Amino acid sequence: MAISLGQFALALDGTALPERTQIGGKAWSVARMQSLGLPVPPAVVITTDACRAYLEAGRFPDGLEADLDAAIAWLEQASGRTLGDGAQPLLVSVRSGAAISMPGMMDTVLNLGINDATEQALAAESGDARFARDTHRRFLELYAAIVLKATLASEDDADPAAIRAAIEAQGLAVPATPREQLHGAVEAVFASWNSRRAKRYRKHHDIPDSLGTAVTVQAMVFGNLDDASGTGVLFSRNPLTGDPAPYGEYLHRAQGEDVVSGKFTPEPLSALERAHPALHAELMDAAAKLEVENGDVQDIEFTVQQGTLYLLQSRSAKRAPQAAVRFAVDMVEEGRIDADTALARVTAEQVRSLLKPRLADGAGDGVEVLARGEIACQGVGVGVVVTDSDEAERRHAAGEAVVLARATTSPEDVHGMIAAVAVVTEQGGSTSHAAVVGRALGVPCLVGCGDASVTALAGQTVTVDANAGVVYASALAVETPREEDDPRLARLTAWAAERAPLRVIGVDDPQAADAHDLDHVEGAEDPAQLPALLAGHACVRGGAVESDAGVAAALAAGVETIVARHPLPVLLAAIEAGKAAS
Repeated sequence: MAISLGQFALALDGTALPERTQIGGKAWSVARMQSLGLPVPPAVVITTDACRAYLEAGRFPDGLEADLDAAIAWLEQASGRTLGDGAQPLLVSVRSGAAISMPGMMDTVLNLGINDATEQALAAESGDARFARDTHRRFLELYAAIVLKATLASEDDADPAAIRAAIEAQGLAVPATPREQLHGAVEAVFASWNSRRAKRYRKHHDIPDSLGTAVTVQAMVFGNLDDASGTGVLFSRNPLTGDPAPYGEYLHRAQGEDVVSGKFTPEPLSALERAHPALHAELMDAAAKLEVENGDVQDIEFTVQQGTLYLLQSRSAKRAPQAAVRFAVDMVEEGRIDADTALARVTAEQVRSLLKPRLADGAGDGVEVLARGEIACQGVGVGVVVTDSDEAERRHAAGEAVVLARATTSPEDVHGMIAAVAVVTEQGGSTSHAAVVGRALGVPCLVGCGDASVTALAGQTVTVDANAGVVYASALAVETPREEDDPRLARLTAWAAERAPLRVIGVDDPQAADAHDLDHVEGAEDPAQLPALLAGHACVRGGAVESDAGVAAALAAGVETIVARHPLPVLLAAIEAGKAAS
């Protein structure tokens, strides 16, 4: 067990791994990395129990304030620094962390603990007044946006006093004492569990609302300190293609929010390798160790402070559908996982996206290219361009195919991304919000297309070819792939057929002619009506029976065989439905 600091707080020291449901995935990864001897800044965690108690009562539960005081005292001892005071002030990050990864859905506050006095202390300690002022500005802007819900239009060189004045002009104020700042930040993280974007994400991914989020409070390390500092994201394998080579981005003299916000376009990891080859090698070694220890491809957030590497988080990487298939099959061949685990790591929806129509050979020849961008999630989407997420959701509900075009996406755009056949942004790189969420959703996505490049296309019908990184004018011809054309999909199909609780045959199978055809049955397009419509039929086809809900209904009704255009997604859905029913 980690060190108990009270009813709701634990100090993470790497001696044991508390339950993920209690401390959330972020804190669990911190403890895991500590146990492996990897470089991690000191951290404490406020448990999910505190979040659930807060959400139920609408206030901090009794005892949490004292636990926060104990947590800060432990961090001060572990870091040798003092929060908001002294010649060596301690600043902390306050980060959400649910038991199930929800990237970009909840709130984070960095550099908490800074004020005018600690800014001067940081300037004296670092010898860089610009760094101290930049850190103060970053804190004020994040605290204003996340905790106070204030609207600011500050610049990168804005004076902290001017930012405070702009906040106060809205009838708000940033607390002067670190303890009050921490209280507000923790409360904001708890409240973000029930934000619109988080609720939509959980609903889309079937994540229970009852889990709650933990809050990790961690000593800050500063990627914005000097030219030997920076921040980045590393994937132990390529999350786009599944290639086994490490993949990631690095932004020098920056903090993590600069990368994930999409406001800046980072450099590839080769930039870090050129500047700091030994540090890059240390990072690669850590990634390899974490992949082996966790048995899955890792997404690692890291910071470099004056040439020293710190790991902030490691989690199973979100992956594009093509990469999910390659990861699963390759890791079986490498002897790292078994076939059952491989099947569990590839969803029916991911396979469906791979088997969607793709641009036909030569379809783009001579067609006007409207924009080009970096590929964040592969695929092809054809639809009319909209620039508002609410509009995308409305038009999708009306049956229209839409392409969501934004300067950059934020968590407030998730519902529009879910509704879109493709997402394109003008800013950001492959670890920006649009890229990460696009991969998680399996939506074709291009990022970094350039200022005013795609939002200006509103109202036009386009083809987004996220396999080639191109946005074409007009709707182009597409073609549909098959499982047997891809060796890895074929292997997954064979494994799934051996384990699925029902049989799936193709539409060209001779037995398909004898199937009960739901396409001619009123109401069969609605999965909710399938249980009554399937009763007494051993072999079925059509309607909504190929959907996940349709497969579950067929299994419950005793159906023995489903006829499907693509067998693998149905087999995977049947395996999952069988697990749920057992």
